Order: sequence, then C-alpha cells, then structure tokens
Amino acid sequence: MEEKRISKRTLVASVFIFLLVPVIIFVGVVFFDDRAYYPISMVIAFLSMAPFFMVFEGRKPRSREMVVIAVMIAITVVGRMAFFMVPQFKPTMAIVIISGFSLGPESGFIVGSLASFISNLFFGQGPWTPWQMFAFGLMGFLAGWLKKLNLLERNRIQLCIFGALCAMFLYGIMVDIASVFMMTSSNVTADTVKATFVSGFPLNAVHALATIIFMALLGIPMIKKLERIKIKFGLMEI
Repeated sequence: MEEKRISKRTLVASVFIFLLVPVIIFVGVVFFDDRAYYPISMVIAFLSMAPFFMVFEGRKPRSREMVVIAVMIAITVVGRMAFFMVPQFKPTMAIVIISGFSLGPESGFIVGSLASFISNLFFGQGPWTPWQMFAFGLMGFLAGWLKKLNLLERNRIQLCIFGALCAMFLYGIMVDIASVFMMTSSNVTADTVKATFVSGFPLNAVHALATIIFMALLGIPMIKKLERIKIKFGLMEI
C-alpha cells in the first residue's frame, strides 16, 4: 500500500520548490535584469532533481525508475511540440499533472520543469524559461501532493477541474506576472498589471480548455498504465 502522508522527502522538496526556486528567479530578475536565464534555468533543473534523488538513500537508482521519468518527460516535450502551431492549445499541463499524480510530487516537478526547459530548445529560450519551468513543475508537484493527502482522486471530472484551474489561474497568473517583469521591470504599475492580465485572459482560457480536453482523453488511461508499470516493476512511488 502507498503511504498517504507527506514524507520527509516531500517536505524537503516543498522547501526547495516554494522557497529556493522563487528566490533564484527573483535574483535573476532583480540583479541580472532577466539576462542570466540560462544559468537560472540550470539551477532550477538541479533543484528539481535534488529532492527526487533523496529516494535513493542507501541504494543506487535502478534504471527502470529513471526510464519512467525520462519517458514522461519525452512524452511531454513531444506533446508540446506537436501542437506548436496552436498557441496555448497543448497537452503539456495534462501530462505534467498525470505524471505528478501517478509518480509522486517530486517526479511531477521534474517532468514539468525539465520538459519546459527541453522543449524551449525548440520554441526558444529566454527570460520566460525559468518561470515556465517553475510553473509547470509546481503543477506536477501539487498534483502528487494533493493525491498524497487524498484531496485529488482518480476521477475524470476531478482531474479535469484541477487541470483547468491550474492552467487558468495558477500557471496563467504566474506567466502573466513574468510578462509584467519582462516588459516593465523598472516601472511596474497597477495599470500595467491589469492590462497584462486582461490581455492574457484569452490565452489562459484556451490553455484551460486544452487541458480539460487532453485530460478527459488521456488522464485515466495514462494513469492506469503508469499504475500497472509501478506494480509490475515494484515502483510504488518514484
């Protein structure tokens, strides 16, 4: 049986994600004027992996454990690239949430953050990359965290609602805030923030709709497949 509680590893990951990563992004915005996005992105990638490897205390990681994570990252990257012609209409959020729900919060953060970094090699790296890594990773972490607390179940409607809320508000607001800093870092006003949020609303709505559609189509089948893989290979939580 999986433990339905927050482990020490998850608590450490929470400190990394909710404290260290925002501090790193803040340093990049304030002290480097958003120009050191490559080093900042690499630091976030390292921080996303550090709590994950705490699971390997006292033993070496098995290749099967690493392969599952790598495959989910690859699926997320390919899914985002496949819909590159349609702004914001992508399965990325749904797959990241599925990863966190099925494989655990730390794995969900890795899938979201690394998939963002890797796919931006195709879409284009920039000062938005650290924000996207943090935002997508956070959604995967929250999915796994809420499942541990029995607040998110393997239910299509629940998953669709959660995905829509993440895309529309949590991810959308974080990306809009990033846009504010990238455009007017030296003179942020209430009017600028309002204009950014209003102009970003349609894109966030499209992202939420896409997440609902892809979650409804892929959510339960992918979760069942991942659960069978976990049981078959003894990976109750990665």
